[in-house]
Amino acid sequence: MDSIFVNGTVGVGKSTLADALSAAERGSHAVIDLDAIRKLRPAPSADRFNHELELLNLKSLAENYRAAGAKRFIVAGVIEEKAELPRYIDALGSEGLFVCRLVARSDVLKARLRSRHREDPEGLIWHLNRVGTLTDILEAAGIDDLVIDSSDIPPAELAAAVRRAAGWD
Repeated sequence: MDSIFVNGTVGVGKSTLADALSAAERGSHAVIDLDAIRKLRPAPSADRFNHELELLNLKSLAENYRAAGAKRFIVAGVIEEKAELPRYIDALGSEGLFVCRLVARSDVLKARLRSRHREDPEGLIWHLNRVGTLTDILEAAGIDDLVIDSSDIPPAELAAAVRRAAGWD
């Protein structure tokens, strides 16, 4: 597989793991944080999380990265439904997608979110409420090739475990 998708709920460490995976990758690759490519305010009422925009932007970025020489992709984001996997594979122009879902203990998630949103009380409340809902959605989706707990493991160790599981070593 030429792409690793780091999946998980808010605050679980997806971007941190993506950066650690990038640091360990020797070949030409691109790192894409899906949160960054779907920021449009306000979101259309028919696409509350800008999912369709995300896929359009991902396709364009992947084409540009491939033209520049990228052979592998590391993507941090959220895939909530199994039916969406082919859409991400298509957008990346990928041979296959290894999905690693990060999980973390509730106390760790709450602490990370409180730190991230210390200046944004409304955002903190929204994200604290979203954690449980999204965790349940991702658990039920069952699309993961690997589930790994990010609560106490340093990012470099997580990256090594993911690379081994994905066959990138």
